[in-house]
Amino acid sequence: MPTYQRLPISFKKGEGVWLYTKNGDKYLDALSGIAVNTLGYSHSKFVKAISQQIKNLIHVSNLYNIEEQCLLGKELAFLSELSASFFCNSGCEANELAIKIARLHGHDLKIQQPEIIVMDNAFHGRTMATLSASGSRKVQAGFEPLMSGFVRVPFDNIDAIQEIASKKNKISAVFVEPIQGEGGVNIPQNFESYLKSLRGICDKNNWLLIFDEVQCGVGRTGTWFAYQNSTIKPDVVTLAKGLASGVPIGACIANEKASNLISPGKHGSTFGGNPLAMVAGLKTLEIMKEESLLDNALSQGQLIVSLLKKEFEHNDKIISIRHMGLMIGIELRNSCGALVELAMNNKLLINVTSDKTIRLLPPLILNNDEAQLVARKLVKTINEFLKKT
Repeated sequence: MPTYQRLPISFKKGEGVWLYTKNGDKYLDALSGIAVNTLGYSHSKFVKAISQQIKNLIHVSNLYNIEEQCLLGKELAFLSELSASFFCNSGCEANELAIKIARLHGHDLKIQQPEIIVMDNAFHGRTMATLSASGSRKVQAGFEPLMSGFVRVPFDNIDAIQEIASKKNKISAVFVEPIQGEGGVNIPQNFESYLKSLRGICDKNNWLLIFDEVQCGVGRTGTWFAYQNSTIKPDVVTLAKGLASGVPIGACIANEKASNLISPGKHGSTFGGNPLAMVAGLKTLEIMKEESLLDNALSQGQLIVSLLKKEFEHNDKIISIRHMGLMIGIELRNSCGALVELAMNNKLLINVTSDKTIRLLPPLILNNDEAQLVARKLVKTINEFLKKT
């Protein structure tokens, strides 16, 4: 079906941070499958682990105990300081469960039709519930009637949430990306203060605080979870994308209060939590620890951004360059979708989101030379674009 506007290129293999066409042309991947390929391509330890698991067992039903699922759940509980995980196949599936948990909590509070506070410019997925929770008319158009039960406020605006809390309401949860990805790599002006205020409002009103970290989680910001750049913890956090380095996976992690709302029969997944995906997740986290990829995300992100800021510091066509770790957004004054093909001509793979923001999400294995090359290629591409506009 014509669901994608595909670029005129196809890749046959990958190695490290490079993708190769059939003809042998190589491209520096600064997008990593949209934050998916945490370990880049063909990482020897990762390939060995999942190859062995394919020989042993790919799938077994959740009717039975899956040891690998227990191991990954235990590891995520340790890293997040939360209690329990549900495993599925994608970010939108993880977010679906988060929404269901919020509604269960609302009914637990005796609210007949509970509502969830969501943000402008948010993106949570393309199922009916997650696109209804998203803040993009482009994503929602044509699928009306949307699901009810969502109250929208501006991102990074505590006053708007306080106003809702001060009035009679049916709220059961706040659902937010700590850093908006599809919305344009939007980072709260005061990250710690914003998250702390959200936590305080939710505690005062007995609402759940739910973080969508499908894009910003799994080490991308230099911590295992983006919220760990603050001092607070959510009740629920969702992951997917980079958790298994390319193998489809999703996870909804919750504290005891939220996870106890789920009981047998309330939710499930045929493929979710299969042994192959679980081993891919376990090996990804293990390699990230062994190779200090959290620290690497911080240092390489800072290197790329410092080089870009040095080049464009006095260019009034660049509104801002913002980042946390290796999640980088460069916002231009005008629409810049054409930059994607210009970059591809320079053998660099990037993305433009929210019309005016260049988005960089390189593999976390990026080294100094490669980070500098990303910056040089991007500077060349932006300068070529600005000369034409």
